[in-house]
Parts: sequence; C-alpha cells; structure tokens
Amino acid sequence: MSVLELITRADERGLAASGIACLERCLPSSDDGTGAEALRPLWASCGNGKDWAARLVAAGEALEGATPPGAGRAAADRVRDLVRAAPEEFAEEPLRAWSDACSLLALEVHQEYDLPAPDGGEGLERLRTGEAEDAGPLVMGELRRQIAILELLAETEGPAGGGAGLRRALDLSTEGQRVLKAALSRRARGRT
Repeated sequence: MSVLELITRADERGLAASGIACLERCLPSSDDGTGAEALRPLWASCGNGKDWAARLVAAGEALEGATPPGAGRAAADRVRDLVRAAPEEFAEEPLRAWSDACSLLALEVHQEYDLPAPDGGEGLERLRTGEAEDAGPLVMGELRRQIAILELLAETEGPAGGGAGLRRALDLSTEGQRVLKAALSRRARGRT
C-alpha cells in the first residue's frame, strides 16, 4: 500500500504519530533540547489527544530558538512552520492534511541530502502514490520508514496495542533520524 493510501486510512493516533515522526527525522538531535527532542512530548498525546494543543504550543516555543548549524537550519525552519500549522483539534480530517504535509516535507529533506540530484516535487508525489521506485537511497529509506510506521500504527489500533505501537513507531523514527544524521556527517567530512 502507498503512503498516500495509508494516510487516507489512518486514524487520529496514526496521523498524529506519523506526522511527528516525519518532522523529528528532519531535525538534528541537540544537547539543549532544541532539535527533535522538542517534539518528544507530543508523542504522549498521540494515544488519545490529551493535551495535544498545549503540547503543540510548547513544542513550537522550544523550536523557536533552535538554530541548528549548517545544513539543518533550513529544515528546522520548515519544521517550525509545520508545527505552527498543526491543527489544535485532535481529529482525523485536520490531522490528515497535516500528516500529509509532514510526509512530503520529510521526503523533500531527505531528497536534498541524497546522492542523485533532486528531480523536484513531481517525482516525490509519484513515489508517495507507489508509482515509482527510482529515487536515491535516503529518499527510498524514508519512504519505506513512513510506510512501516503507518502500517505498524494501523495494526496496533485500539487500547490494547496503542502504547506498544507508539513506542515501536518512535523507535523506527529514531533509527531514521540516526540514518540521516550519519549521511549528513559523511557529507560534511567529504567537503573538508
């Protein structure tokens, strides 16, 4: 199933968690909590939406002062914009549009750091519909990660699997963040 199909079928929990996960993977980790760590409190609201709006405000404020070095700066600005644009209402339709935008942003960020030259948004839209598989390794890895997280959250819907599914989704997202960080580190070493 494609990313777009999975987003269309996801519930509030899946949409919120997949959106947060996508945004986290666009941000570098930092010791001062202004990177992806600023979004971590939002995970606690994904299960039932409790305190979602308040945690969004707190995450936005934490990201406001974040100025990651070098290549991460532009991505951090785009993440901040999407956190500000996140719906305060924990409901499927507004979260669906937001999660979709987060998915696209994560693919765009990965495409910027990938080996092949970026081919623009049209190629990413084809990838998201499942029609193409001709992107670079970072983009394809991010696409597979998005699909895996959405499928995992769909499989663990309901009170019984909710917490475990969110923890596993967070683990997958953290792994993806490490992959992008390693790619950026290799790229920086190659320039020196």
